[in-house]
Amino acid sequence: MAERILVMGLPGSGKTYFSERLKKYLEDHGTIMNADPGRALMMENYIGDYRVKVDWFNADEIRRRFNDWDFSRDGRIRQSLRMFEFAIKCNGDYAICDFVAPLVEMRNNFKADWTIWMDTIDAGRYEDTNQAFVAPDVYDFRITEKNAERWVEFVGQHILDRRRRPTFNWQSETVQMLGRWQPWHHGHRALFERAIAKTGQVAIMIRDCQGWQGSNPFALDQVAGFIRRDLDPLYQGQYIVMTVPNIVNITYGRDVGYQIEQEVFDAETHSISATKIRQEMGLTK
Repeated sequence: MAERILVMGLPGSGKTYFSERLKKYLEDHGTIMNADPGRALMMENYIGDYRVKVDWFNADEIRRRFNDWDFSRDGRIRQSLRMFEFAIKCNGDYAICDFVAPLVEMRNNFKADWTIWMDTIDAGRYEDTNQAFVAPDVYDFRITEKNAERWVEFVGQHILDRRRRPTFNWQSETVQMLGRWQPWHHGHRALFERAIAKTGQVAIMIRDCQGWQGSNPFALDQVAGFIRRDLDPLYQGQYIVMTVPNIVNITYGRDVGYQIEQEVFDAETHSISATKIRQEMGLTK
């Protein structure tokens, strides 16, 4: 049975463009060892000649085939079941299905082996779909820019290698980053990349300080959203975001089993100011 790949996201997010290029990447680089290692053992003399087969089903084409343009909740559910049926009946090694899948029930119906969330726009062209869309909590890849050429190889090779994203391990050595992140910016990203190089995973702690000292305008969920949108494409599963009280002092006694370090960056990175960014956004403090 084909592995089902769901490419989901709002209308206009680049699902079809990405799917077309992902299909080509899988076909150009996939072998029998990727698609079916067990079968490869029985056809070792032909391994070099085999290329994976990829079927691609586009939601609009399927709706057109059935002349079904019902975008009510029932219509959307029916479409998800239809996409699932096409995927399980195809003869390829992989079945790519690109459709909005705004509802959790639709994603559950499709039972994807791989989920790619095209999170490249804040709103699509259809307001009813914007209102219905529930951002996924579970996905394998989150693409946050319209740059298929950059991300197709990353995603495609993970799929061919059956290489899942890491899972955060609470007992593994971890670096802590504590801050307001109002807002998260490139300097913070640089600090994160230094941090993750130390142990492979990072706990980012957001101080609960919205409105404190007449500033800090962003709510906790906004700050967490900024961080996840920036880090998820490359670092999903290698960090967690936690809310903590408005910590203003860190105290310890005798020698402890951790270090407190200050990272030094170039002048350009050090000059990045969250205060200036807020002013540029029209937020005065």
